[in-house]
Amino acid sequence: MQATATSRLQDFLLLIRLGLPILGAQLAQMGMGVVDTVMAGRVSAADLAGVAVGGAVMWPVIMGMMGVLQAVTPSVSQLNGEGKRHEVGALVRQALWMALAAATLVAVLINNAAPFYRLLEVDPAALKVTLPYLQMCTLGLPAIMIYFVFRFMCEGLGYTKPAMVVAISALLLKIPLNYWFIHGGAGVPAMGGVGCGVATAVVMWFECLAMLSIVLSKRYEETGWRSAFSWPDANRIFGLMRIGVPIGCAIFFEFALFTLMTILLGRFGAQVVAAHSIVMNIGGLTFMFPFALGMAATIRIGYYVGSRDLLSARRVGLLAVTTSLMLAVVMATLLYFCRSWIADLYSTDAAVTELAERLMLFIVGYMVFDNLQATAIGALRGYKDTRVSMLVTLTGYWVVGLPVAVALGYGWFMAPMGAAGFWTGLTTALVVVALASATRLWWLGRHPGAVLVLAAADHR
Repeated sequence: MQATATSRLQDFLLLIRLGLPILGAQLAQMGMGVVDTVMAGRVSAADLAGVAVGGAVMWPVIMGMMGVLQAVTPSVSQLNGEGKRHEVGALVRQALWMALAAATLVAVLINNAAPFYRLLEVDPAALKVTLPYLQMCTLGLPAIMIYFVFRFMCEGLGYTKPAMVVAISALLLKIPLNYWFIHGGAGVPAMGGVGCGVATAVVMWFECLAMLSIVLSKRYEETGWRSAFSWPDANRIFGLMRIGVPIGCAIFFEFALFTLMTILLGRFGAQVVAAHSIVMNIGGLTFMFPFALGMAATIRIGYYVGSRDLLSARRVGLLAVTTSLMLAVVMATLLYFCRSWIADLYSTDAAVTELAERLMLFIVGYMVFDNLQATAIGALRGYKDTRVSMLVTLTGYWVVGLPVAVALGYGWFMAPMGAAGFWTGLTTALVVVALASATRLWWLGRHPGAVLVLAAADHR
């Protein structure tokens, strides 16, 4: 009993040690979006709208591709658990080829987004900012995809601090670069919102080079990632894609639903959209905590699966979920009592803040389920179990959540509920995804044969 208690304490401390830097990195990445919003908004409404509309298409696609590359984390952590660090390099070199392909695909998609925006009848004044903003951002795509590969390699090996250091440094660099490119100076013309795109591309290259300098250090020499050149290996790449594509799809399904909800709420007026956007921003912030814990669980479970200590893997999954649920109770309580003050930080419009306060109650209500699904899905990735999560996410968000949201919001069967109806649909989706993901995690913990089959996923 004493040994078990000690193991739990050690696993808990490791989850916190791994998770806190991941949380810092994610918050810094979110901070860059806030910097763009605030600084573009000070130029003009058209510049703010142009950057926001561009980001609404670009970031879901980038995050989807990031999800594909995230296959590196559990694959590396399992190799680490097996004592095969020397095999990490061959895997990473194939992931770098995937990164370049992903950058090319994203560049093609967002550079041809004009017809999509025109179909949505985006304000022409905003579109004049959006399109060149996206073109500038594409210059940094190869860099950010390579950065993701090296970041996930580090995290798979249990080193999560490098990503935090790089992300915070990038945020500090983003602020003066934004100011310079937006307002001009020292021979650079004032570009307005388009300057945010130039600054974003420069920061992407900074992140890539900074992470490269880290992985060139002696600590990573044992992996052999730079010891040889490798041409693309179809078997290894398809093996990584079997794990990564479902992750990317799941992330895209979630991001796309949130974007669509904002668009569909447009018919209720600017104040409703503003209140909804405030609450979405708060929800994104609170989500970072269980997300970081889930990523830490990916690393530790992957390590234990690699070392074939499946009992410890199961223990970490349960511990991560329990910790996440306790955290949800604390965060929901704080949000409930501070919701009025938080709403006032975002807006001085009384109608907007009043609606935002009411919508925040949905976050309070669903936070337990949001934390559960985020952490359980992260734990499942440690087992390389990603296909089921993709299907659960697709079903929960698009088959259950969206129809409920539209039906209640637009009043198909009753009086229209507006934004509250859409948030009811989102809450319903989270409940479905959370319960299904937790059930899957519980099932895997009791079926070691299935775990071992999944462990070989990227070697077939």
